[in-house]
Amino acid sequence: MGKTYDFNTADTLNTLLLNCIFASGQLKEGEMYDVDFDHQFIETEKYDAKPTYKKFLGYRPGVAVIGDLIVGIENSDGNTNVRFHQKDTLKRFFARFEQNGLTINRFRADCGSCSEEIVEEIEKHCKSFYIRANRCSSIYNDTFALKGWKTEEINGIEFELNSILVEKWKGKAYRLVIQRQKRMDGVQDFWEGEYTYRCILTNDYDSSVREIVEFYNLRGGKERIFDDMNNGFGWDRLPKSFMAENTVFLLLTALIRNFYKAIIQRLDVKKFGLNATSRIKAFVFRFISVPAKWIRTSRRYVLNIYTCNNAYADVFQTDFG
Repeated sequence: MGKTYDFNTADTLNTLLLNCIFASGQLKEGEMYDVDFDHQFIETEKYDAKPTYKKFLGYRPGVAVIGDLIVGIENSDGNTNVRFHQKDTLKRFFARFEQNGLTINRFRADCGSCSEEIVEEIEKHCKSFYIRANRCSSIYNDTFALKGWKTEEINGIEFELNSILVEKWKGKAYRLVIQRQKRMDGVQDFWEGEYTYRCILTNDYDSSVREIVEFYNLRGGKERIFDDMNNGFGWDRLPKSFMAENTVFLLLTALIRNFYKAIIQRLDVKKFGLNATSRIKAFVFRFISVPAKWIRTSRRYVLNIYTCNNAYADVFQTDFG
């Protein structure tokens, strides 16, 4: 008997998550967006948590992001391979996007999405994709024979860039953008020699190699979203004992964070000592933790807010006591 894994698609809550984003005006029907997909390993010692390859117990949710908004989460056991039902997960995410009139312009993911069936599914739903290519001996042979490397400085680091067409899977050719960097320690790797190689598989044949590398590197900024969820919204302290309940928690906290982002965009945050990147803890301390009381005066109720900051008058359109 083969291994069995738990998997939680949470279809109803994922639909609610997306509907709330549209209701708040953060996404608009008919617009074109870039989508990022990644897996977040969450360390937790819950009853049904499984050991991950990172040597701790936990879950492995797959998360879709548009801009700074979480737009989809499906959870699974920590010991599942990152490609386990990933095609089906992405298919459900894309179906919801398309039902709401969204067009996916560009899609980014790491090497966990670099398989034939996953790339086929991605290609059906977006204009261009950019996926970190995993190591392959046939690609290395082509890479080592390449000439015409172009030296570029990206974020203060010098790289050599190139691109070729490769038949990653039989009968399917894609563009492989290759980025290499000379090893700082001078030690030669058995496979890669004096360079460290990184590759991006794409169907974008028009952009320059530098543009593709810079666009893919922006994906690293999405890690701040997971950091925010862990530290501000409790993803590193899951409250329940089972995956299904904790998946509800993941989705509801993602929904709250999306609403929080909508509020921050509409507030004149500087008047409250905040900025556009302030975390929710600062927002609670500066904006919410203020004493107030409903009082009846002149035959109507008025919210009396006890603060010297008159910025609250604009938000609540009321007088102060």
